[in-house]
Amino acid sequence: MSVGTVRDVMTTALALVGPESSVGEVARLMREQDIGTVLVADDLGTTGLVTDRDLAVRILAEGLGPDTPVRSAMTSQPVCLHPDDPVEAASETMRVNAIRRIPVVQDGRVVGVVSLGDLARVHAPRSVLGEISAAEPNH
Repeated sequence: MSVGTVRDVMTTALALVGPESSVGEVARLMREQDIGTVLVADDLGTTGLVTDRDLAVRILAEGLGPDTPVRSAMTSQPVCLHPDDPVEAASETMRVNAIRRIPVVQDGRVVGVVSLGDLARVHAPRSVLGEISAAEPNH
């Protein structure tokens, strides 16, 4: 399969919350939708993203509770890609920045997220990560 652009591999089903949403709400959303990333947006657009790891490291490990606003856990102004960027740009951006998920922005709004798993599913479908990423949820 020849994959040329980020648009070809990105996930378009997005979960968005406001910066004042609680991390408890975000964790429940992640569980319900079986996702590991939630975008954080305000009236001006997307301001950040929060991952399941962010919740563990920035909230739980610091002794903060489920009522903590998600803005305390999110990565502000994350590195972004455009849907027409080459897939290689996604791989290189992840490598250089040591990140696993990147919002995809077009005309100032988020239209998708590309993850390490998305890339593995396409470029290394028989790898462990590729197979895990393609598997149905087991919850």
